[in-house]
Amino acid sequence: MQLRFSPSMRSITISSSNGFIDLMKIKVAARHISYRTLFHTILILAFLLPFVFILTAVVTLEGVNKCSSFDCLGRRLGPRLLGRVDDSGRLVRDFYNVLNQVNTEVIPADLKLPDSFSQLVSEMKNNQYDAKTFAIMLRAMMEKLEREMRESKFSELMNKHFAASSIPKGIHCLSLRLTDEYSSNAHARKQLPPPELLPLLSDNSYHHFVLSTDNILAASVVVTSAVQSSSKPEKIVFHVITDKKTYAGMHSWFALNPVSPAIVEVKGVHQFDWLTRENVPVLEAVENQNGIRKYYHGNHVAGANLTDTTPRTFASKLQARSPKYISLLNHLRIYLPELFPNLNKVVFLDDDIVIQQDLSPLWEIDLGGKVNGAVETCRGEDEWVMSKRFRNYFNFSHPLVAKNLDSEECAWAYGMNIFDLNAWRKTNIRETYHYWLRENLKSNLTMWKLGTLPPALIAFRGHVHPIDPSWHLLGLGYQNKTSIESVREAAVIHYNGQSKPWLQIGFEHLRPFWTKYVNYSNDFIRNCHILES
Repeated sequence: MQLRFSPSMRSITISSSNGFIDLMKIKVAARHISYRTLFHTILILAFLLPFVFILTAVVTLEGVNKCSSFDCLGRRLGPRLLGRVDDSGRLVRDFYNVLNQVNTEVIPADLKLPDSFSQLVSEMKNNQYDAKTFAIMLRAMMEKLEREMRESKFSELMNKHFAASSIPKGIHCLSLRLTDEYSSNAHARKQLPPPELLPLLSDNSYHHFVLSTDNILAASVVVTSAVQSSSKPEKIVFHVITDKKTYAGMHSWFALNPVSPAIVEVKGVHQFDWLTRENVPVLEAVENQNGIRKYYHGNHVAGANLTDTTPRTFASKLQARSPKYISLLNHLRIYLPELFPNLNKVVFLDDDIVIQQDLSPLWEIDLGGKVNGAVETCRGEDEWVMSKRFRNYFNFSHPLVAKNLDSEECAWAYGMNIFDLNAWRKTNIRETYHYWLRENLKSNLTMWKLGTLPPALIAFRGHVHPIDPSWHLLGLGYQNKTSIESVREAAVIHYNGQSKPWLQIGFEHLRPFWTKYVNYSNDFIRNCHILES
């Protein structure tokens, strides 16, 4: 701080030590100053100097640029001068210390918790809780809420699993009514295809699709979408394979609802002479072994340690126990060369797909001597579908898996695959598939859990030709946030996952891409109350 007298002794200036601001300036009249006046002036200055010193210190410590107005300085300096210091920082630090202390303590088992935050506040007022008691109550309430949310999530997953594994009433009704129609209506029993078109079933100049399913409504969507999206529907031949109980209903549907000019053949597994116990012994064992049936059809929660299991892990385990994985229909694709001995190339489709573009260019793809043209699922960033490697499917703590497989090897997808059957017949893919199925059965299903894809990943090693991902968009049954633009642009969209479009748990914004191919004016669909949503 500096005190300056003007040369003429007409003014006295008090400024800060750095000279940036003048704190006080006193002008003196032009007449001569008496000693008495000077004495009184100095006395007043002596009284003001301590306050000026305090003000200068505050400005220096907190920065002139941060507080350039006297109003700001007043708000900062006033509470200090009056002894009103802000203790909020210290209180927060003290509360942190209390929370850290409580975090390591055991909550009493008999502690009675309030049902809501307002009740907690009320009890605090009435019982005069200290900070530690409040922290204990708060921690106990949060842990209780976490447990309830976790239990609710597991219950949701279980309900979703049962919903995905069950058959909707409308679809069950459709199958029953069409089966009844098969027995009473000669038109529903007419030969598919007509006798004059039978030679086309083995004509390799046509585009042959194979569909294996027991879901009549889903099969109708696959076939209808393929025909409507094709530039040459007259070149399409569909081979629909179903089980014995669904055969009559499936045959009735396509007999009464032809998709001309495409050709549709419907066959039951019981009509293939090659599918005998001698040729498929492992699958017979899978379907009949009591332990396996109990695993897929038994109590899915009994013995499960939900405390150490994340909801996502639990969901994956539930999906792996879907009964469809022991259905012969789900394993039929591994026998395509034997089931269709006269065909050179086929496209195999799952029943939860929709075809949105012409697929005839698939037959022009050069597979380079490979057997399976498929979309790889390790090239994307999303963790649910397009970032899958062998480690996501196999248990690499099993010695046989660790010895023979590479955990970082890229996986690929079933659902829409172009198979070169001539190249396939020169391999031992079927034998390899059977071998690994047997080993997994011997190990009590400890090598992998999820269905038919893991043994196929092994059996087709070295026989897969990657095709462009735009041909096959996956994950519409998993991912609620699937990009609508990506869905529109894909040639084939795949509702793999639990949220199938024909189920109530399907995603509403993705369902219209499927329902657009359902004929809701059909009498059987209307009578079974399968309503457009």
